[in-house]
Amino acid sequence: MSSDTHFLALRLEGPMQSWGFDSQYNRRNTGLMPTKSAIAGMCCAALGLQRGSGDESKFLSAFGSVGMTAIAIPRQNKRGKVLSVCRLQDYHTIQNTKKADGKNKDCHITHRQYLTDAAFGVILEGDPAFLDAIATALSDPKWGLWLGRKTCIPTAPVLAALKENKDDALRLLIGEKTLDSFTRQMEVQNFSDGRDSLPDMPVSFATDRRLFSPRRVRTIPGVENL
Repeated sequence: MSSDTHFLALRLEGPMQSWGFDSQYNRRNTGLMPTKSAIAGMCCAALGLQRGSGDESKFLSAFGSVGMTAIAIPRQNKRGKVLSVCRLQDYHTIQNTKKADGKNKDCHITHRQYLTDAAFGVILEGDPAFLDAIATALSDPKWGLWLGRKTCIPTAPVLAALKENKDDALRLLIGEKTLDSFTRQMEVQNFSDGRDSLPDMPVSFATDRRLFSPRRVRTIPGVENL
C-alpha cells in the first residue's frame, strides 16, 4: 500500500436520499447508489466554495483524481428485519417559472424520486492532505449538508474518519463483516473493467453552466443477505 494514499470514510444515513445522475427538466430520478457529483457537492458545501468560482474549479479538478467506492448498507428495524429500499415519487409543482419565450408559467409540474430506508458508506481514496482538508470541513461545515437534495437531511454525522489503511476505514462502516457481503459500486481505471458509464464527474456546479464528464463504474452484488 502506498503511504501517500489515505482513505476517508463517510456515512450517508437519512429517511430520504436522492442521487440524480440524469435529473433534468420535468423528471428528477434517483439512482440506487450515491453519485460522485453529489459527494463532491457535499464537500464543496462543507468547504464553503461558491458555485462557478475559481476555488471550486480547482477543487473539482483535484477531486477527479480521488477514487470512490459506495457501499449499500442494509438497514434493520427494531426486530432485526432488513428493510427494503424503496423509491418514492413526489408530485411536485413550481410556480412562476420561465418558459422558452421568456414569459412566466403559472405552474410547472415535476416528478421527483427519493430513496427510502437506504443507508450507504462511501470510501474516498486519495492524497492525504486533500482528504484531510475535506475531513476538517465536514467536521464543521460552512454550509448545510444533504443527501443529494436539500430536502434530504442526514440523521447522523457524515464524517466517520480519515484513515491511513483502507481496512480500518471500511471497519468504521461495515464492522467486522467482509466487503464481499455488501453490494458496492467501484470506480475502475480501465474502460473494459467497468459495466456502466455515469455522467456524474463534476466539472462545474455554476448555475448557468453546470457541466459533468463520464465516470466508469462497476457494481458488484453482495454475496449474502444481511
